[in-house]
Amino acid sequence: MHDMKLKFSKMQGLGNDFVVIDAIRQSVDLMPEQVRRIADRHFGVGCDQLLLVEKPGTPEADFRYRIFNADGSEVEQCGNGARCFVRFVHEQGLTDDREIRVETASGIIRLRLEDDGLVTVDMGIPRFDPGDLPFTAEPALQYALQVGAVEVQISALSMGNPHAVQIVGDVDSAPVCEQGAMIERHQRFPQRVNAGFMQLIDAHHVKLRVFERGAGETLACGTGACAAAVAGVRLGRLVSPVTVSMRGGELLIDWAGAGKSVMMTGPAVTVFDGEITL
Repeated sequence: MHDMKLKFSKMQGLGNDFVVIDAIRQSVDLMPEQVRRIADRHFGVGCDQLLLVEKPGTPEADFRYRIFNADGSEVEQCGNGARCFVRFVHEQGLTDDREIRVETASGIIRLRLEDDGLVTVDMGIPRFDPGDLPFTAEPALQYALQVGAVEVQISALSMGNPHAVQIVGDVDSAPVCEQGAMIERHQRFPQRVNAGFMQLIDAHHVKLRVFERGAGETLACGTGACAAAVAGVRLGRLVSPVTVSMRGGELLIDWAGAGKSVMMTGPAVTVFDGEITL
């Protein structure tokens, strides 16, 4: 096993951190144990996910985007990572285009670098049919869900992954961990669900905490922010665009209504560039 020297950038989007590696201008052949080593916060660089930038396999795309979790497993999609991706290919001079199409395991995504340095991602069309989540219910605008001793009102929708969003009076004192854990594993969500707790500030602004499926509460959740804004607009409580404030920072969500894609705009920041020998 010869040593492999890899250049990388350390990046973050709302506190979700990434090691981004250019696999176009350098030869990269990563085994799961090497991904785990790079992701390790004590022995490596440290990150939630590792992102690989590759040449596209299809003429419809400008790049191919591969995502590995810190445990070495490959996953389909990551919204915070996608924002970092477009920032990276610009800073590295791999493209001059402001808008790029990127091939992922779950299809082609469109990314746009805005003039203020923020990045807009097309997050796709939300789906409201309970069968798409899946969720055991007849279609409705809101659903009563029995959670322990209390009944909560939720909106249920899919942003490619399932979300249950409820409106709360105060997001800081909301029982996110206790109730979130019960909602996540609720029997009416056979594939489990992401539980969102949304506080309305005004028609264009909410505060949000998300108990993520399989991860617990996180600093920020891109699909969760989309789901919350969409749920509020559908209920007539919010008007697009909606600023969603989370513990890791803010996202701007724009949704023109049923059948339309959700556009998510947010930050992508390069923390440092480096080189690691594996």
